[in-house]
This record gives sequence, structure tokens and C-alpha cells, in this order.
Amino acid sequence: MIENLHRRDALQIAAVFGAMSALSPVKLALAQSPLRRTPDQILGPFYPVGKSPDSTGDLTHLPGKSERAAGQVINVMGRVLTLKGEPVRDAKIEIWQANAKGRYTHAADANPAPLDPNFEGFGVLKTDAEGRYRLKTVMPGAYPAGPTLVRPPHIHIELTGQVDKLTTQLYFEGEALNDKDPSLQSVPEPARSLLIAKLLPPTSEFEPDSKIAVFDIVTLRG
Repeated sequence: MIENLHRRDALQIAAVFGAMSALSPVKLALAQSPLRRTPDQILGPFYPVGKSPDSTGDLTHLPGKSERAAGQVINVMGRVLTLKGEPVRDAKIEIWQANAKGRYTHAADANPAPLDPNFEGFGVLKTDAEGRYRLKTVMPGAYPAGPTLVRPPHIHIELTGQVDKLTTQLYFEGEALNDKDPSLQSVPEPARSLLIAKLLPPTSEFEPDSKIAVFDIVTLRG
């Protein structure tokens, strides 16, 4: 069943990429040159140990639930590449995040923000033959991480390639909290932009009120 889903999703991803014009904002954002390795980020305290990840590529709906997760729908998509620009096929991408209110479905999260009964925030994907991946989720909320620290919206990503393993985080352009976040600011300025994605308007393949976040992941050897 999962293999069939993987083949179906690969065809859908290929169709989306292929349908874009050469000058579309998404394809322009995908054109990273020269390639630089995606910076490392901490795993964080809320990695969902013991939970079963979603493997459908859609975190906005839970099995057996009729309602959609609350929040702005975003489509995170991109490619996993080596420094030479070679696609990394069948790479495993684990993604976990807070809900739209900034709360993780994790026993250690003491944030008083409400849980979303329609959102778990944990998924696993596999890249296709061209290294492409695609995830539908919601924009995570900011949340308190100490007496004086509020973390900006971000998505945790752990990549397991054929050779390399990489743990990082995806941030979003225009978030004022980015400038005060110790994790993001620990990355030297030239490489910091590699962790920040623009929210682009949807193409015809996506829901009209959704957004697209393009995030390529670059490893050393794949």
C-alpha cells in the first residue's frame, strides 16, 4: 500500500513540477546555484518518539477524522540534492512541527496553547527518482521556549539519505522572531538564508487559499 502511494505521489509531484512555466516563482525558487550544504540545526526536545508518522504526504487530515487541521495550509516542496547537484532518490525525510497555535503533540510540551484534535504534526516522506518531495501541512505557530524566548514558526526536518544524515529546520521569510532566534542566528549570515523559505502563491495544482514553501535540502554525498 505504501509503495503504491509512493508511486502515485511521485507521479503527482512530477506533474506539478512539469506544469510550471520556466519563469514561475516556484521554479525560480528551486533553482539554487551554486549549491551549498543545508546547515545543521538541533533536533529539539519534541521529536515524536514512539509515534507513528503519517506517510500520505498530507498532515492536514487524520485517518478517521472528517475535519481538517486548523491553520493556513502550506505545501512544502523541493528536492534533495548533493553538492554536485545530483538528485538523491529514495531519501527518507521525517518532518515534525507544532500546530497552528504553537503546540506539539508531545508529552513534554508544557505550552498551555490548545492541542488540535485534527493534527498530529509528524510525517515521513520518500523522495522520487529526481529527488523531489512534497508535503501538505499547516503553518506552525510560534511558541514560548523560555522566560524571554519565543521561537518563530519552523518545521523540523531529519533527512536520511543513501550515505548522509542531516537534521535541520525550515523557517519562513518575513517572521520578525527570526532575528531573535538563537538556533537560526547560530548559522553564519551567508548560509542563514538557506534555512528560510518564501511563502509563494499557489499554482493551479493547489488549493486557492494555500501557500507554497520551496525548500531544497542539499547534502554532501547524498
